[in-house]
Amino acid sequence: MWTFDRPAFDTEARKRVFAYVERHGETDPSAVASAVGIDPESFHHHVTVLKRDGYLEDADGKLRVARDPGEAEEHREAGVAYTIRPAREDDLTGLVGAIRTVAGQRTDIVAETVAEQLDYEDALLRHNAVQTRVFFVGTVDDEVVGWAHVEAPQFDKLAHTAEVTLGVLDGYRRHGMGSHLLQRALEWAASNDYEKVYSSLPATNEVGVEFLHSLGWETEAVRTDHYKVDEAYVDEIMLAKRLYPVRNE
Repeated sequence: MWTFDRPAFDTEARKRVFAYVERHGETDPSAVASAVGIDPESFHHHVTVLKRDGYLEDADGKLRVARDPGEAEEHREAGVAYTIRPAREDDLTGLVGAIRTVAGQRTDIVAETVAEQLDYEDALLRHNAVQTRVFFVGTVDDEVVGWAHVEAPQFDKLAHTAEVTLGVLDGYRRHGMGSHLLQRALEWAASNDYEKVYSSLPATNEVGVEFLHSLGWETEAVRTDHYKVDEAYVDEIMLAKRLYPVRNE
């Protein structure tokens, strides 16, 4: 299973190189070297070490944060064939489109901010000193029609938790895609030692809330009138699922 350790670097130069690639996604090496101000010979050495240590990898002549793409799962339910897999950088446009389509139905306010963040940053994977972010996608003919997103802070007091958003386009619901996407997200979170995952939905998204309840998620809190949607106040339902028992050592 695809896992992440908190990044640690033994030189400031390598830290700068990794930070630039992590922030910008797949990037031309010459652009990285120029941006971080490292001479070509030293840059080549630092990149070689970062590749050796599993931080960076080549992607068609560009540099990107190393990742194990994991296995693609093929499914066919109710006459629909689809694939569940980790997202790739070339999924970005389709992923943002799918999130915005679902979020545009006012069913997931948090997902709206995820789409805006992706569009602004132009990078899918984030893994730095303060944030880790990964996506899994559901595709039909390699077009993104659903997603699961996991985002986790690296702050010690919250490092055991991760936030999940999930969505599937209308035409591909009721085929098990949402359940399979969520399962991949939870497997990733568990393999990276997160103890608890959580999600926040507007109370008007009764289908989404019931879906998570049916899979063992519990309502932890309700924030009254937290959202204002089309001039109407809407409660926020805060749901969570524990992946490990509570530890109090």
